[in-house]
Amino acid sequence: MPAPDAPRAVKKAISLPPDLARFAIATAREDGKSLSAVVQDALRAYRLARLRGEYREVQGYWSERARATGVLTEQQLDRYLGSPD
Repeated sequence: MPAPDAPRAVKKAISLPPDLARFAIATAREDGKSLSAVVQDALRAYRLARLRGEYREVQGYWSERARATGVLTEQQLDRYLGSPD
């Protein structure tokens, strides 16, 4: 019997267009993985790409704010934030 806190897989049925299903099955065969593992990898990659995009948006926002206040270098940022030298 698995431990009570052990992660458990959740089964879900998904629908794929025929060309994408063929690609996923071929990828699983080529990589020696299950179809489930291929879909998991794809979702992890998608999630990572979204997080990176969100990070870039936040970084862009704060970079623009820094430029607007005249902060262009790390040294200027340290002085602006009152960081000890």
